[in-house]
Amino acid sequence: MELNVVSKTSGDRIHEDSPTPDLIGWTMDHFKNQRLAMTTSFGMEGCALIDMFASLGKPFTVVYLDTMFFFPETYTLRDEMVTRYPHVEFVNRGTSLTPEEQAKQHGEELWKTNPDLCCKLRKVEPMHQTLLEIDVWVTALRRSQSITRANLRVIEWDWQYQLLKVSPLAKWERSEIWSYIQEHKVPYNKLHEEGYPTVGCTHCTTPVEGSKPGDYSRSGRWKELNKTECGLHGDGI
Repeated sequence: MELNVVSKTSGDRIHEDSPTPDLIGWTMDHFKNQRLAMTTSFGMEGCALIDMFASLGKPFTVVYLDTMFFFPETYTLRDEMVTRYPHVEFVNRGTSLTPEEQAKQHGEELWKTNPDLCCKLRKVEPMHQTLLEIDVWVTALRRSQSITRANLRVIEWDWQYQLLKVSPLAKWERSEIWSYIQEHKVPYNKLHEEGYPTVGCTHCTTPVEGSKPGDYSRSGRWKELNKTECGLHGDGI
């Protein structure tokens, strides 16, 4: 089904095949009176999308969930992004549950004994609370990231969170993201150069042999477990 929405500024119809810059510009204009925010874990896709939105020169909000288990490189990247985009508000809505308190309540190394619960406490529940305050949710998801995301639309209703979800990079490939990063000199997590195609929490992310920055795989997440997603995007924990 083709989206049938019209930009107030240009009159152009926005649909699945609309150029990404048009979609981003339309999103910022069409929802300027709504509670709009992008979420990111500072992956390569997220960094590219932040740069695309920031290029419009308009203030907007980027929310991230500090799990308290970020790699040092991720914190460094966050600081670089904050400095590079002063008109972007970066807001941490991560859990207040400290690793020490989690260990007291659920035992040591919960990410090993019950990784689904660990993700729920440190990612899923904080995201639910965050999205209660948002009307339009911008994500950097791509269709080719996983089977569960293959049918992702650029604009769709998210039934899990009951809001509108916009994914401008849905049709992009990782190689195109990497080319954009290089062309526009966008900061990115240096762990991508060390064989990490994706970067999550320290305990649950490992490098993938032979992986280069332009490659994408989730095989380095929750290694040796039947788990590739944390559950944030309704694709199962």
